[in-house]
Amino acid sequence: MHWGHATSCDLIHWQEHGEVLYPDELGVMFSGCAVVDRNNTSGFGRDGKPPLVLIYTAAGPQGGQCIASSTDGRTFTKLDKNPVIKNFVNGNRDPKVFWHEPTKKWVMVLYGEPESPGSGLTSEGKPAAQHTVYFFTSPNLRDWTSTSTTVKGGIGDDKFLYECPDLFELPVDGDPSNKKWVLTAANADYAIGTFDGTKFTQETKRLRGHSGRGFYAAQTYSDVPDGRRIQIGWLQAPSPGMPFNQAMSLPVELKLRSTPEGPRLTRQPVKELESLRHEPGQSGALADFCGDLIELCAEFEPGDTGTVEFNVRGAKITYDAKGKEIIVNGMRGSAPLLGGQQRIRVFADRTMLEVVASDGLTYMSIPFIPRKEDQSVSVDVKGGKMNSLQVYKLKSIWEHQ
Repeated sequence: MHWGHATSCDLIHWQEHGEVLYPDELGVMFSGCAVVDRNNTSGFGRDGKPPLVLIYTAAGPQGGQCIASSTDGRTFTKLDKNPVIKNFVNGNRDPKVFWHEPTKKWVMVLYGEPESPGSGLTSEGKPAAQHTVYFFTSPNLRDWTSTSTTVKGGIGDDKFLYECPDLFELPVDGDPSNKKWVLTAANADYAIGTFDGTKFTQETKRLRGHSGRGFYAAQTYSDVPDGRRIQIGWLQAPSPGMPFNQAMSLPVELKLRSTPEGPRLTRQPVKELESLRHEPGQSGALADFCGDLIELCAEFEPGDTGTVEFNVRGAKITYDAKGKEIIVNGMRGSAPLLGGQQRIRVFADRTMLEVVASDGLTYMSIPFIPRKEDQSVSVDVKGGKMNSLQVYKLKSIWEHQ
């Protein structure tokens, strides 16, 4: 679970019962994660209650990776021997920690940016850095050992494996005997490989994570009770008139699916979102449809050169069969047909569009603020066949909205 990402102007703090836990002498509290230490390996548990342990970056000249613990989820106590990992390279930050059952140890994946000699300057005029993921292990969340292994990403303006790394295992096509590990970072590009508890061995080149704009720093939940791997990202979308600044993405379930090019990640909105639907949905003629928050589900056969165009509250979403791509307000993403068919889901909110195509192989988020007076939906099919279409009005997750 990723619990926060701070920009350079942020000052993160917690406030409970009128008391504020401010950044300490180790600097500004940056991003990190939280784990439930079910076996109390850390010794922070009390009265049979497993502790919740925060692992975070304390930014600043005396910073590093720090921990704090709680048995009630409200009051946290920092370790008096922080940092548990001192600064060792430029920009080391964003720890993601999980329990690795085969080796009975905690694993931390951590971002760092050592300078890359001879690589010139970034577009901002800074020395180019080699974006790098480092691995550490610990039996107790207090004492950490470097595995002396790294995975190299992009350099400078190439943001592969830049910030907020995440590492998790998924079965391919749901087969528990065929599992692969996925290493991803802030811009969602990823690599697939193996992991033995200390070393990630990359088996693919860089793979594209999403085709939209504004989706960043996503993290996944470990050990979800039903085994799903659920991801939530930060949506960098303007939010005028809202009681918040920007937003988080819809939670999506990640899977690995076989394709002719090898296994690839898919994203599908979690099933729990169906509880937001106003039943029944509307299909067929949409001339009288009017909705503020909308979900559209369509399945169609566009043929070899057909196009299907959806207009959702003024947003234009087009599938081009000839180019095998989806175009959302001018942004393009590869979206192959599967058995000659295309399945698309569109979620239209007040500040954002999220579009899933090709059964989750394609995911696009697009900042979008619809006009209040336009709450219509329309579909135009040219040269193809619409097999099913359902449009739902959605309830708000906010009370009194």
